[in-house]
Amino acid sequence: MTERQELAYRFLTERPAEYGQMLGFTKLGGLHNGWIREMLLGREDMTLQAHRGSYKTTAVGVALAIQMMLRGGENAMFIRKTDEDVKEVVKQVARNLRHPVSARLYRALTGEDLRVEATATAVTTSAYRGVSGAAQLLGIGTQSSITGKHADRIFTDDIVNLQDRRSRVERERVKDFYHELRSVRNRGGRIVNTGTPWHAEDAFTCMPPAEKWDCYRTGLIAPDALEALRQSMPPALFAANYELRHIASEDALFTTPPVYVEDAGMLRDGVAHIDAAYGGSDYTALTCGQRRGDKLYLYGRLWRGHVDDVLDAALMECQRLMCGPVYVESNGDKGYLAKEIARRGARAGSYWEKENKHTKIAVYLRKWWRDIEWVRGTDREYIGQIMGYSEDAEHDDAADSAACVCRYFDRRRG
Repeated sequence: MTERQELAYRFLTERPAEYGQMLGFTKLGGLHNGWIREMLLGREDMTLQAHRGSYKTTAVGVALAIQMMLRGGENAMFIRKTDEDVKEVVKQVARNLRHPVSARLYRALTGEDLRVEATATAVTTSAYRGVSGAAQLLGIGTQSSITGKHADRIFTDDIVNLQDRRSRVERERVKDFYHELRSVRNRGGRIVNTGTPWHAEDAFTCMPPAEKWDCYRTGLIAPDALEALRQSMPPALFAANYELRHIASEDALFTTPPVYVEDAGMLRDGVAHIDAAYGGSDYTALTCGQRRGDKLYLYGRLWRGHVDDVLDAALMECQRLMCGPVYVESNGDKGYLAKEIARRGARAGSYWEKENKHTKIAVYLRKWWRDIEWVRGTDREYIGQIMGYSEDAEHDDAADSAACVCRYFDRRRG
């Protein structure tokens, strides 16, 4: 390999996002560089979940263009939900390959011109040395037949969407389609999956564990813009599209998005509550709260694990926010936790819980919901548990703790 060839190859494989920027995708950055490199160079099947507006499909289009220039002996398949969805991306890949930047790079790699032939659903370049008559890149919707087809590289993008959330039949159909892809993939080939989750039993359950990039982790959306998005759509839609999590909207008690406030001083001289976990998969939840007029100000933290392991951290939060006493239920532990809190020098309050948990959440937390302002810093997972709460929810620790604080202040509501 000549120096010129090596420079072109290294540019495409080490700095693919910069290549994308030269194609006109100026929003691609270091985050996308890592994604594209993994799509190109990884060996195992991969799953990338990223929020809406994260440019994940753009990254796939750039990866496919590079794949077709560098791996002329391989063919690829690109799959989206419908045939119409496919055409948009296939057109973009062809445009990427026809760009003058791609022509210069390919000439540096091979000394030849790059010729591109494209239809609405297929692209083939002069770099292709595969089966004669077969497309180098073939785009297919999940409703099309893939019987008899084969590919070295398969990219699925957004094959799960709102339809899968609403329809069990659709979820099962897409899962069957994905299982069939494994026989389409050639030996030594690879499947790359990108998208967002929509249901706890959607086709992502058939894929390798996902690398998740939610709207908070990427930093691509400014806080004000993110809050505007949150307010503009139902919580279940925001959770799926931007937080990459599921909310059972059909049974959810809390359907309006939470409201946040920056001033932690609103909690001063309030009370706290701990919903303790003593093993298993439960969470220990802490809620600090204060009532001011007709508003409740709450702050929540969530830890997965035994209360003994997180109690010091929880009490430090109470001290920082100047909230006490710390109330705990005594039904299950015979007063153990209240004694531990007191032993650590904090004020403790214990009570015997007589009320059904779901009733308590449905009455008190739901009653106050529109009048609660959450202090910024509240754990996203804590809010997520509440937004996803239903009577059959797997985890209800945050909702239970928040409901106890609401009940405490409810008796003084005018």
